[in-house]
Amino acid sequence: MKEELFVSGRNIPNIDPHLHIWHWPIPLYLFLGGLAAGILFFAAYFTIMGKEDKVPGAIKLAPMVAPIAIVIGLGALMFDLTHMLYFWRLYTTIRLESPMSWGAWVLMVMTPLSFAWVFIHLREVFPNFKWPFQWLYPIEDFLKKYKVWMAWALIPLTIVLGIYTGILLSAFNARPLWNNAILGPLFLTSGLSTGAAMNILFAKTSYERHLFGKIDLGLIIVELFFIIHMIMGYYAGPEAQKEALDLLMGGEFTVMFFVFIIGMGLVFPAILEAFELLGAKVWAAIPAILVLIGGAVLRFLMVDAGQMTRYLY
Repeated sequence: MKEELFVSGRNIPNIDPHLHIWHWPIPLYLFLGGLAAGILFFAAYFTIMGKEDKVPGAIKLAPMVAPIAIVIGLGALMFDLTHMLYFWRLYTTIRLESPMSWGAWVLMVMTPLSFAWVFIHLREVFPNFKWPFQWLYPIEDFLKKYKVWMAWALIPLTIVLGIYTGILLSAFNARPLWNNAILGPLFLTSGLSTGAAMNILFAKTSYERHLFGKIDLGLIIVELFFIIHMIMGYYAGPEAQKEALDLLMGGEFTVMFFVFIIGMGLVFPAILEAFELLGAKVWAAIPAILVLIGGAVLRFLMVDAGQMTRYLY
């Protein structure tokens, strides 16, 4: 084992002045986690509201993406771990003050629930499908019986998962671009927006497509409000946060922030969805895909740019 003695807190590789330990698996995990949370939230909500016949795509089809997204996201997270075989230690304790502990436990509950949700709808989506083992049919009937209870459980779980993806970053107080309490609500709203966009892609009827177009338009407006609030918070903060904001306002992440997130990921889809709601012929897949791309770019930007910022000491 190689030992190093630091006589100064400055110029520590990978930590100071820049943090270089979180690479592409982390923003991918944050995006897919938020996407799964958004999809399952709407599936659960409309199930509780008794609108299964009106929004079959949101309740039966789109949720098939959720367990896939969770598994890929967890796979990316495992890939990023230095000691993969010790991940189980997260489940030896519960620390209420730790965002990672919250995320680990919520995902442990949500992952089987997401598979169970797909399991009970699989034969409805594919009528000719038959389970290879007879003992699966009683399990399917049992889960269907408690479907509404599953939906009630998913509502708080999806909200916690969606907001946790932002709090995971804001908990790092040493990085001024992340040190903003608005990241939790922002990432939650973004996750719901990407979930609504996915529901648009899986919509079975024009009613369902227009409904989620309205929902997504409202979420985009809220997301833009949070982004404006975040920027104002940086400007009102200490000098380190103002310098961190320079990365987005004239720095190397300016194009990514204004073109791919604000413009292509939020404003342009909002305009298209507004025109569609007014009766114009717009291919609904275009704004939905742009929202998904913008949501992914938001995570990649915040993770990458945040690691390049620090408080002076």
